[in-house]
Amino acid sequence: MDQILNKVGSYWLGQKASKEFNSVGDDINSLSSSIEGGTKWLVNKIKGKMQKSLPELLKEYDLAIGIFPRDATNYEFNEETGKLTVFIPSICEVGYKDSSVLRFFTAVTGYLEKGKLADISGMKTKVMIWVKVTCITSDGSKLHFTAGMKKTRSREAYEVLRDGVSVDKF
Repeated sequence: MDQILNKVGSYWLGQKASKEFNSVGDDINSLSSSIEGGTKWLVNKIKGKMQKSLPELLKEYDLAIGIFPRDATNYEFNEETGKLTVFIPSICEVGYKDSSVLRFFTAVTGYLEKGKLADISGMKTKVMIWVKVTCITSDGSKLHFTAGMKKTRSREAYEVLRDGVSVDKF
């Protein structure tokens, strides 16, 4: 009788332990999938390949380093396709030196090439009303924002990193 109870107890304990281990594995998987943008950075770090900072990447592609808010530090960039996804902690607005304002969603995507960020989603600018920014191009001392129509702004206003101010909706 003792042997039967030991086997039943061992089986029950083994099942409980297995469920607990599976639960821990599920927790780790859900945690890793919820860390947007940071996972690729971590994988690259483990591989020994350090990702550039976002301002460095923008500078390398001849765009102003202050286009995105200062706390937009995590991003994913596929060099083969040019797809850039920038992760921002919360919906926010950034005011620039030239009195222009950009509003950002929590993820901004676009295709990055030399002097241009095209097919943008997740960014708006105020031109009487909020209008979706679809493209930013660089031309020497000017930046051209396409938001329904092309609006030219001084590049100098976007060369400084600025803090975003949280807003309720995009």
